[in-house]
Amino acid sequence: MMGRETLRNSLSRTLRGATTMLLAVSLSLPLPAAAQSAQRNAGEGEALVDLVNPLMGTDSEFALSYGNTYPAVAVPWGMNFWTPVTGEMGSGWGYTYDAHKISGIKQTHQPSPWMNDYAAFELMAVTGPVRIKQEERASWFSHMAEVSKPYKYQVYLADHDVTAEVVPTSRAAQFRFTFPESDDAHIVLDAYNEGSMVTIDPKRRRITGYVRNNSGGVPDNFHNYFVLEFDRDFTVTRTWDENFQLHDELKSEGGHVGAVVSFKTEKGDQVGVKVASSFISPEQALLNLEREVGGKSFEQTEAAARAEWEKELSRIRVTDSDLDNRKTFYSALYRMLLFPRPLHEITADGETVHYSPYNGKVEDGYLYTDNGFWDTWRAVFPFFALMYPDFDSKVMQGLVNTYEESGWLPEWASPGHRNVMIGSNSAIIIADTYLNGVRGFDVEKLYEAMVKNATTSEGRPRDDRGRVINAVGREGVEYYNRLGYVPYDVGINENAARTLEYATADFALSRLAAALGKTEDARKYAKQAQNYRNLYDAESGWMRGRNQDGSWATPFNPYKWGDAFTEGNALHYSWSVMQDVQGLIDLMGGDQKFVERLDSIFTTPPIFDDSYYGQTIHEIREMQIVDMGQYAHGNQPIQHMIYLYNWAGAPWKGQYHVRNVLEKLYSHGPIGYPGDEDNGQTSAWYVFSALGFYPVTPAVGEYAIGSPLFDRVDLTMPNGKALTIIAENNSDENVYIQSVTFNGQPHEVTWLDREALQQGGTLTFVMGPEPNKQWGAGKDAAPFSMSAPAGQ
Repeated sequence: MMGRETLRNSLSRTLRGATTMLLAVSLSLPLPAAAQSAQRNAGEGEALVDLVNPLMGTDSEFALSYGNTYPAVAVPWGMNFWTPVTGEMGSGWGYTYDAHKISGIKQTHQPSPWMNDYAAFELMAVTGPVRIKQEERASWFSHMAEVSKPYKYQVYLADHDVTAEVVPTSRAAQFRFTFPESDDAHIVLDAYNEGSMVTIDPKRRRITGYVRNNSGGVPDNFHNYFVLEFDRDFTVTRTWDENFQLHDELKSEGGHVGAVVSFKTEKGDQVGVKVASSFISPEQALLNLEREVGGKSFEQTEAAARAEWEKELSRIRVTDSDLDNRKTFYSALYRMLLFPRPLHEITADGETVHYSPYNGKVEDGYLYTDNGFWDTWRAVFPFFALMYPDFDSKVMQGLVNTYEESGWLPEWASPGHRNVMIGSNSAIIIADTYLNGVRGFDVEKLYEAMVKNATTSEGRPRDDRGRVINAVGREGVEYYNRLGYVPYDVGINENAARTLEYATADFALSRLAAALGKTEDARKYAKQAQNYRNLYDAESGWMRGRNQDGSWATPFNPYKWGDAFTEGNALHYSWSVMQDVQGLIDLMGGDQKFVERLDSIFTTPPIFDDSYYGQTIHEIREMQIVDMGQYAHGNQPIQHMIYLYNWAGAPWKGQYHVRNVLEKLYSHGPIGYPGDEDNGQTSAWYVFSALGFYPVTPAVGEYAIGSPLFDRVDLTMPNGKALTIIAENNSDENVYIQSVTFNGQPHEVTWLDREALQQGGTLTFVMGPEPNKQWGAGKDAAPFSMSAPAGQ
């Protein structure tokens, strides 16, 4: 297809005047050049939150992910989210776009379908006979009668002739149900299984109780206490027991219980419900309700949530005529600002406290959860350090509390330690945060925790079955410290991936140690950061598993997913040397051979070996079907790879691929992502890359330059200073950088400095349809690398 610039120029030559305008509109074609130039300010002054589509990525399933998201109704970094439910109770796929029925709207804390949910309960409006089971109360619905915004969800429940709406605060929400004329109008509260309790108080028009459902990572005393407050009297009250038997009793407690309150309604009558919850106590739940919604109307709560989103989204204002790209950008930015989720609450005395999922006590201070650092260290946390340092500082304070309460740093918390994924990526996040100027937390305590991770695997926490949580700390660290790698033949899976990730973490450790004046540690961990070299197989040209005696693991198939690697193969993980790209270039035979090997990722057919898993996992399928060879953008290990051309004198090739991925693999619709969204990481790749740069190497404060997507972006930096990014001559075809200036001065290197960006100014890219192979091609233009380039 022709790009928008080609169509625009063609029309401007052949069409004239008002007739031109009318014809262009009727054909839904881009307007001619003069008319297009009048639209260049598109995006100025619009409500950014209404560009967001929370349904982006929801058309997903176990076998294939286009995001594996759900429409989260929340405020930025809220404790509770709310979402419509189309799936069965306990299913990680609680809402899927292709479903036809909704059984209710639930409070959710789910970070991904693979981690599943915890502390959930569900509200549903029903008319006619009382129906309490999910499959019986569920109603047909249509996306044509559905409104999904970050600050509000609304849906018409056709089988009950009811419109249901919900608007959020951090720890509370307001529902509004619009009923038809009915003598049998009901609101059903499903408190879910795994232990629940409900109590109806007709005089106060309240339902209180607790839920205990979870997917792991909780102590024995885990509860989510809730309170629901209605705005009108009940005509009938009932509870049900774990056998789904309705009773007139006001209280029910058991494995799976619930409540039903009923009303007589006229057509258009609205029933309002204010809801709040707490992980601390019933009293704290009521305090959260009074503090966050209190006497506010539904409209006031909606307006406040909308304003919160607009405030955060407005930190980055895009000006561009491509509405679809603007919608995708802000939909991705919304996803980035959901996680990690706070667990802390505010007492009546104004103190910040939290229920600890690590020791079961109520402790002082901040605590954040629902995050997998294997994903989010790459771009989400660098984005926080750049744009939200105050929030980042609170997350770090929460990490200090996690360490003090559990003895270890989290790697995947939901809400407590979970036995998922690999690596020592908490070290990368901490070092990157501190070295990018974020303060206000006990960095010495976190450094102590990082060193503990790097030196021992003894005493790690255990799950509720008494099994060691191997994802905490470094599995195989004793082998790694003795041999310089985790061996293939000692019963530790994904060993090569672990080695590469530990080496990157060691680099982060070395940088932080140096900043803290710990010279010997800095030297030690810098040496260990070179351990990636121990896995490079010169014969195959790829990273490879290695046995304890030093021999290579055989047989070796670079297309085999899993085994020595994590959700990828050798072609994906061989680029996981973010700390020393020049060293990797040298191992691969220099710039030309390195570039050829990068090119081969896109030209090699998407063949694969899935025998390690015994099935074709969704990550494999997502690579296979997008016609980009072996490039697997749907998963994290290779997402930075495109930017590595900057180190090898061919940044123009990276510019092409960055723009291709932005345009081809992302959209703001239900199939908007090329794989799992993963707590903001796949969104963060889009957000950074659309701005024109990306954080490849942690803890150095640099961003590799790519290809900016938008004509103009205005960012308000944390210090209040303004950074403007302009892409002149930008279009679908003009993806190549011709020149760059920063504050009027030529910028000849292929990276940007964090401190300079935060000081504001104007960054200008001049774009063109053909690559400028001279710009950024010299070795002195390459970003940071531990190994100095040849000749320097």
